[in-house]
Amino acid sequence: MAKWTAFPYAGDYSFDAASVKNKWARLHAGDLEPLPSDNSVLEAWAHFHNGEFQKAAIMGLCLGKIGLSVASKATCVYATYLEKHEIRRLDLFQEVADQTSELAEQDPDNLNARYWRAYALGRYSQGISVAKALAQGLGTKVKTDLEYVIRRAPQHADAHVALGSFHAEVIDKVGSLIGAMAYGANKEIGLQLFDQALKLHGESAYGLLEYAHAILMLDGEDKMDTANQLYQQAARVKPQDATERLDVEMARAQLTD
Repeated sequence: MAKWTAFPYAGDYSFDAASVKNKWARLHAGDLEPLPSDNSVLEAWAHFHNGEFQKAAIMGLCLGKIGLSVASKATCVYATYLEKHEIRRLDLFQEVADQTSELAEQDPDNLNARYWRAYALGRYSQGISVAKALAQGLGTKVKTDLEYVIRRAPQHADAHVALGSFHAEVIDKVGSLIGAMAYGANKEIGLQLFDQALKLHGESAYGLLEYAHAILMLDGEDKMDTANQLYQQAARVKPQDATERLDVEMARAQLTD
């Protein structure tokens, strides 16, 4: 495995297995990841929350099924925010989609296997162009997985965010009419999903950031003030770990554009 780009704020977070366990509810308010009973999995999560994404991914994969969620999240976060080479980014998302597929089908109660498969395929679709991905049927897979997660876990804030982004991306790329007829995309549903996500997890810089992106896709410059308000809210969030720090820094960067 090639060496991954380092987290740019290395050393700012110093979780260990015990502190991750103590702060689990806040750290995983968005994805509802069940608290692991295995200390080795908690150690892998500590690497993740410290921004040591490659260590977390390797350790998670070595742990097998019980470590797949931390490996998937670490890989997706790294590929989304830190991987600079587009081909490598796409390969990482494809790897996560492949790794989670078997578990998602074998264990219907493992909701985050489906969530990370959907997330990875969604980001992969953005990379190859959403229109091309829709033609390959990836959009339907993403939507089906996220709707399944929300049905089974209505409190899963991150799944609401991802599904809201799906609706916005489809409408932005193929238009409201085709988006609705061919893929079930709907502007109002998308916005409602974001609103619900923030009701569930109001401190989510990720949710605020993606909501702002979606509003600009759906309404363009007319909603720039609204998007900026969301970026400002995201920029004011006090990040609890490395991933939240990346979201907050991205929101701050949007405000300087």
